[in-house]
Amino acid sequence: MATANDYLAARDAEIMTPVYKMLGMRVGVVTGQSARCERRAAYHCDITYTTAKEIGFDFLRDRLIRRHQKFSGQNAIAAMTGQTTGDTDSPVGRGLNFILIDEADNVLIDEARTPLIVSSTPDRIAQAKLALYQWGAKITDSFTAEVDFTIDPETKSVSLTAAGRRRVRTIGQPAELSRTPLVDIYEQIEMAIHVAQNYFAQRHYVVRDGEVVIVDEFTGRLAEGRKWRSGIHQAIEAREGVEISVETGEAARITIQDLFLKYRALAGMTGTVANSAPELRNIYSVRVIDVPTNRPPQRVQMPAVVYGSAQEKWHAIADEVATMLKIGRPVLIGTRSIDKSETLSGILADRGIDHEVLNARHLDREAQIVADAGQRGKVTVATNMAGRGTDIKLAPNALATGGLHVICSELHDSARIDRQLIGRCGRQGDPGSWRQFLALDDDLLKVGLGQRRAETLLKHANNPGSSLTRFAALFYSAQAAIERNHYQARKHLLYHDRQRQKFQREMGQDPHLDTAGSE
Repeated sequence: MATANDYLAARDAEIMTPVYKMLGMRVGVVTGQSARCERRAAYHCDITYTTAKEIGFDFLRDRLIRRHQKFSGQNAIAAMTGQTTGDTDSPVGRGLNFILIDEADNVLIDEARTPLIVSSTPDRIAQAKLALYQWGAKITDSFTAEVDFTIDPETKSVSLTAAGRRRVRTIGQPAELSRTPLVDIYEQIEMAIHVAQNYFAQRHYVVRDGEVVIVDEFTGRLAEGRKWRSGIHQAIEAREGVEISVETGEAARITIQDLFLKYRALAGMTGTVANSAPELRNIYSVRVIDVPTNRPPQRVQMPAVVYGSAQEKWHAIADEVATMLKIGRPVLIGTRSIDKSETLSGILADRGIDHEVLNARHLDREAQIVADAGQRGKVTVATNMAGRGTDIKLAPNALATGGLHVICSELHDSARIDRQLIGRCGRQGDPGSWRQFLALDDDLLKVGLGQRRAETLLKHANNPGSSLTRFAALFYSAQAAIERNHYQARKHLLYHDRQRQKFQREMGQDPHLDTAGSE
């Protein structure tokens, strides 16, 4: 039984275990904190609750163990992964038989392209490489767009201009770089600029205990143990001034898409997959069946509103919160990132509006915040953590005021993520309502409609007396364009992955372990 995160896996197992025990079945749970002995015991239960990530990593580790048991009989996992527990000499899994997926669209579509990688221990990193990361991060802010470098609007890749390369050569370099090829220096400066332009703290990552930790864009949770590849993670570490981690090689890898295609039987459930039925049929050969709700929904959609800037939008959201509080309704506000949730929190605090913030910085209080979110007059500002799988139970006095009101502060790249947030209200026949807030300076318009058209739309923001609501449909058009691009990317990934695996099998290689040069 696979679900979207450790929290849901542990919670659902706890809820359902009494029922399974009555039926004579044993239940196990695997989370990121589970030791190998605990994993082995859990996988050998009748039902195992876990996440796609944990299944994938255990599949790869088991594959490594079996290979080295076959050819050398030695415990190579300990050498490859640095584990010294003495409990790494036998597989933990039992094969890929039947998988039931909760939040199936998140796992099979949103996370489909995510590679799961077991890293090998690298050689000692050269001082020159460390110096290059640090020097690149130090000088990046002195480079000017369109003068020293250009950015491809589609791929977001950075290229130094002739002037930018001259600048690199004239800036004083550390002595450690004296033997570093100039082309490597150019590439690292381009990487450092790319990181500065596209990766932001409190949005894409947080710095915790001197470590850069990725924030998962789909769930809003910390992606423990994951690192960006191709030197991106190290460039961010250098920019943040924390210890630069060693770049690792690959001992084994698999994508989540390929992992679940290996199961003999696959099924799942989610409330937001109807529009993705063709993709699931084409890639996973599964049908989508619509199950009616237990009780007729009473969810009310309020008209979307569009503002000229994000700042205007945040203050308008605060106004709506104040209006809802006057009648005692609980309010849930969804944001896309940690920094935006805290921006709105600051505005609400300035107005004296009591509220709670649920993001990756408040994991220890997650259960309590969710439990209180349905109380009369309660305001909760959250990232995507409050979306999938979160059941906000309404207090009786909150039902009488009209139920939970959900405020969507911006559109996501996928409409399914928006629908997950909207689905927190009006559940099981309860009353509820929601409203979409939009702003013309949203990056979604740049990505979906193009830079030029987005800039043209932004000019309307300063027209006095001009109604901006007429532009709401363009946001959904931009979102649909991004969804199409992501779908095409997933199709291409599947095609190239199948071609690579076919070639490697013909060569007598293991497509998941012999990964070198397979990009």
